Amino acid sequence: MERIKIVTDSTADLPDYLVDKYQLEVLPLTVHFGEDSYRDGIDIKLHKLLARIREDNEFPTTSQVNPQRFKDSFETFLQQGYKILCITISSKMSGTYQSACIARDMLNSEDIVVIDSKNVTSGLGLIVMHACRLREEKHSLSEIEESVLKLLPHVKSVLAFNSLENLVKGGRLSKTAGVIGGVLGIKPILSVEDGEIVVIDKVRGAKKAQQYVLNYIDKCSLDQKELCILLHVENHDIVDLLRVELLKKGVEFIQCEVGCVVGAHSGPDACGLFYIEKY
Repeated sequence: MERIKIVTDSTADLPDYLVDKYQLEVLPLTVHFGEDSYRDGIDIKLHKLLARIREDNEFPTTSQVNPQRFKDSFETFLQQGYKILCITISSKMSGTYQSACIARDMLNSEDIVVIDSKNVTSGLGLIVMHACRLREEKHSLSEIEESVLKLLPHVKSVLAFNSLENLVKGGRLSKTAGVIGGVLGIKPILSVEDGEIVVIDKVRGAKKAQQYVLNYIDKCSLDQKELCILLHVENHDIVDLLRVELLKKGVEFIQCEVGCVVGAHSGPDACGLFYIEKY
């Protein structure tokens, strides 16, 4: 049986108990406030990051995992007899995927597979969990790679945001799209599609945003064999409603809070659902 180590980056936003349970290698991206740098999830937590943004009125920048960090990690596990599956944040949002590919090419090993998730936060987390399940079922590295690649276009999301300001500041959304969030009372509804964040609709008021997400869940075709993830950033109202709805439907899900890199770009008061559709 192949020994497989699954490597991902901190934007997967998976809780520590899952990281520990599946012995994941999670490499942190970095958050920068001026000359101060913090490893995502290690040196700084979300509540402290959001507090600093509010108090200092300073927007942080973020940076990718560099190739050397991936190389060091890959080398360690190869020496321990592992084959490596590395799944990263979308290449359209970060250079982390390119860093992992550079590290793989430097080591010139056929035992390293690098996959661009075309997703972020809990979308990436769902893909990593899918790979973990297949590994637990004793599938080979090539079998897991094939299954993950088939899965990618079926990872879906619906996200309610209070504001798009941080996404525009961080370059994750165009200024044109960001104008929607500047209209008084308008709540944008977003999704991750083909590796990018897109605005799929807009509603007026928090209650309509709640109802939109609930209606979306009623209409979507959830694959109940797969995990769903409820994600939020200091937003409990919609998350509580979604939790009740998913429990009614008998859907297996976990609840997560975003990490610092994703939280820096999302800003506070955002939430949503990541799931895998039937295919």
